[in-house]
Amino acid sequence: MYRFPGSLPRPAALAVIAALGLAVSGCTGFAYLSKTYVSLTPQVVTIGCKDPYEVYDQRRVRKMLVVSNGLREFTGCGIDDRFEGGDPALTRAKRFREAARAYLDETVREDCKITGETVFSDLQTEFAYQCAAPIEPRNAKVPRLPGRARVGI
Repeated sequence: MYRFPGSLPRPAALAVIAALGLAVSGCTGFAYLSKTYVSLTPQVVTIGCKDPYEVYDQRRVRKMLVVSNGLREFTGCGIDDRFEGGDPALTRAKRFREAARAYLDETVREDCKITGETVFSDLQTEFAYQCAAPIEPRNAKVPRLPGRARVGI
């Protein structure tokens, strides 16, 4: 079979096409997350062994993004206790759901129910939720949790 000079063999070409497909789908997720959550200040909720998760809450559309820390996702519950609670990958979905539920409870929305979730990466999961109460007006005072301190350079 003839190949153009400099072209890839068929298996390599298929791998490149698959990688490009994954990259484009990742870009779509990144674009969505940036557009939806970039203007929000994160709030921090703590679960389990004092593991903090950042939560970006779009109250008007009733969606939240729960973000974990890469080091925690690798080491598990505490750096010194690697895998004490089991492999972090095996408990990831449960921990993210627990963080989302804890966030709703701590912001006085115990009656709200989580209705869906979208996993964007090992560090980011979006949760949709419904509440019986109406959506608050744009400038309403709402309960807020502490945010993460940002260190300037």
